[in-house]
Amino acid sequence: MQPTPPSTTPSQPHVSLVGAGPGDPELLTLKALKRIQNADVVLYDFLVSDAILDLLPAHCERICVGKRASRHTLPQEDINRLIIAHARNHKKIVRLKGGDPFMFGRGGEEMQELAEAGITCEVIPGISAALGAAAYSGIPLTHRDHAQMVSFVTGHRKMDGGQRDWTRLVSPHSTLVVYMGLSDATQIADELMAQHYDAHTPVAVVAHATLPSQQILISNLAHIAQDITKAQLSSPALLIIGSVVQLYQPSV
Repeated sequence: MQPTPPSTTPSQPHVSLVGAGPGDPELLTLKALKRIQNADVVLYDFLVSDAILDLLPAHCERICVGKRASRHTLPQEDINRLIIAHARNHKKIVRLKGGDPFMFGRGGEEMQELAEAGITCEVIPGISAALGAAAYSGIPLTHRDHAQMVSFVTGHRKMDGGQRDWTRLVSPHSTLVVYMGLSDATQIADELMAQHYDAHTPVAVVAHATLPSQQILISNLAHIAQDITKAQLSSPALLIIGSVVQLYQPSV
């Protein structure tokens, strides 16, 4: 299913699914900034930074619908209904999502719901957290001498708590980026070592990527759990796993 472009009919309900990027407002695309500054209603996630919310116009109605681990403001089904209800008021509606709408952002689900409701939508991509974290930490995700492939996965388990299927599919000779993996870092490390990852495989944890509060922890699979506890890192954070982490150079 493809996103539908806005209609030329003024009364046609329309929604913009906008990627807000990893946090730094200067990383917004020009199109994203334009939609934000002209919005009547913005439904936004927790991961959208305050600096980006400050760009919203004064008249704009702001609705937080974000989700964090163990803290859901609204179930996804209610978010979908809320977007549709506001869109039917024929206002300029922006669904503002951290990172990119189609990278673990459930933008595809919202796009489907809008299409079924007969509401057109556009998708404006944003810089995903992995790309922001890599750039602002100086850790390249690919490198000719280290990794010719990178995998993006989510650290969240299914509700049944079963083992993550992806741990048997990734390669120790590539770069692995784990979104939302901070709270499960111990289990992730154990599962990867059970799949032939060396215990000394380097790991970087990048918390609050691209923001002034960004923190970077360098460790390895064997020690990542205790190092995270010692550093007292907090979400949002992602893990970069692989030999490319050796290229990290701490700021002087």
